[in-house]
Amino acid sequence: MQMESINLVESFSEFKELKNIDRPTMMIIVEDVFRNMLLKKYGSADNFDIIVNIDKGDLEVWRNRVIVEDGAVEDPNQEIEYSEAIMIEPDFEIGEDVSEPVKLSDFGRREILSIRQNLATKVLELEKDSVYKKYQERVGELITAEVYQVWKKELLALDDENIELMLPKTEQIPSDRFHKGDTVRAVVARVEIKNNNPVIILSRTSNVFLERLFEQEVPEVHDGLITIKKIVRAPGERAKVAVESYDDRIDPVGACVGMKGSRIHGIVRELRNENIDVINFTSNPTLYISRALSPAKITSINIDEANKRAEVFLKPDQVSMAIGKGGFNIKLAGSLTGYEIDVYRDTDQDSEDVDIQEFADEIEQWIIDEFKLVGLDTAKSILNQSLKDLVLRVDLEEETIKEVLSILKAEFE
Repeated sequence: MQMESINLVESFSEFKELKNIDRPTMMIIVEDVFRNMLLKKYGSADNFDIIVNIDKGDLEVWRNRVIVEDGAVEDPNQEIEYSEAIMIEPDFEIGEDVSEPVKLSDFGRREILSIRQNLATKVLELEKDSVYKKYQERVGELITAEVYQVWKKELLALDDENIELMLPKTEQIPSDRFHKGDTVRAVVARVEIKNNNPVIILSRTSNVFLERLFEQEVPEVHDGLITIKKIVRAPGERAKVAVESYDDRIDPVGACVGMKGSRIHGIVRELRNENIDVINFTSNPTLYISRALSPAKITSINIDEANKRAEVFLKPDQVSMAIGKGGFNIKLAGSLTGYEIDVYRDTDQDSEDVDIQEFADEIEQWIIDEFKLVGLDTAKSILNQSLKDLVLRVDLEEETIKEVLSILKAEFE
């Protein structure tokens, strides 16, 4: 029996469009709404069978009653008189069950309206719930969406299922400029509930966004061969990324930067020309701090482990580079390493000091480069360090360092 209400059939076809609700759930909702209606109308709904067919958009409701003798009906919803039952089917007997279809015309116009409203409300709640759950599971994921509307404080984007996503101004890179129809990439930062509706917040300033871009551009990071140990960012200005590889054959910095900067270039472009320093992570604080301050070259470092402070000495022409434009370089180096960094001009540069490069005929170039890498680029800057410190700081064998020291000492004797 088709329910003769075009309205309900229409409702069904509307509901069928909903991507986020599966059929079984939809059928349960429809059945629930009808059961409640029957309960209101007849005082009990246990003796009704409700058969829902979402695909066809129809619904059958059957009422089951027991046949009793005429005049013995106590509950007209559960029982039917014998004389009434044989009008439905002549060979019925007392004690048997009768099933009759309930027509929609048995319900009043207001009841039908109420059924429709209840259905719509329940479906809407489910929709919200499924959007919330779906995006709750996607927090931290990189997504691409289309900009739908741009306001002063935020923009609205739509994903491929037309779910609304918000990108507040505070989560945009300062030089971001978007227009309707643009594609925007961001990470899902969080899902909030406002006025009973799920609000999905995106971010382009979060460190996770930069991490996801590295995973996308650098296969070794995606595959876990290179680990990103820590990221610090001043969005749109500068970022420092400490990377480490557990495979000695992989140079983590080289892999992240790519041939002629090919890999990092895509990330820099996406971040509106944010400068990205990729450095090798190390648990040696002196080495870590000198790497973190790149591109500045350091002469020497004194570390106060107890107070997590570091005094860094640099040649006068390196000081402004260490501090960086707007102080971002030194601030980020501090955040990355966890040390409060103080920068000093190394003015007591000895006039008799000799640049280490001048020993190229006695010391192999790769060894000279290792010293330069940690900011030791003059003979005295190396001789002023103890052997123990040098072994910790420079990535060379103790024997090699001893040989270098004896060559340098000879120069000043």
